[in-house]
Amino acid sequence: MESLIDAILSASYLGIFFIVFAETGLLVGFFLPGDSLLIAAGLLAAGGKLNLGGIMAAVVVGAILGNTAGYFIGQRFGPAVFRNQDSRFFKPEYVVEAEKFFLKYGALAVILARFVPIVRTLVPTLAGVSRMPFGLYTLYNVIGALLWGVGLTALAYYLGQLIPDLDKYILLIVAVVLVVSVIPIVLKFLQARRGGVKG
Repeated sequence: MESLIDAILSASYLGIFFIVFAETGLLVGFFLPGDSLLIAAGLLAAGGKLNLGGIMAAVVVGAILGNTAGYFIGQRFGPAVFRNQDSRFFKPEYVVEAEKFFLKYGALAVILARFVPIVRTLVPTLAGVSRMPFGLYTLYNVIGALLWGVGLTALAYYLGQLIPDLDKYILLIVAVVLVVSVIPIVLKFLQARRGGVKG
């Protein structure tokens, strides 16, 4: 965790941009910090170590461009990537599930995915695979990037301003956020596994 803080301070806004871009736009970016990065950066801004506006700009631009790249990767290479029945991460049924997900939630799925780790890495690619209209996708991509990038960072900044020396507890706060954000994914995985066992 300390390496995350060091990386934020040393790489600054360009580093934040590239981390967000990779996490949201490249399929291999699911292991990168997302929410934890925004919260840590917001708290560092509250402590006067970074500029809040600079962080928000880096996150929003990185998120929009990352999701756009993910969409085109899905559109161009998705069918081939998700064709392998034996793939551990890119199973063909994910495309079917994505299409059901988009049918159920519509373009709103693009916004909701921003707030769920791993899912925010997969949804742009799956949106491209399922041929979601690019204009509609872009609209929700921008809205989601603003809500996530500005909202989460501003919340962390506000809490950092409200509670003195909160930036000293960044590691603890980030750890709690990571645990809480992973719980829904674990529950969904266990639910799917139970369903598979029954079947």
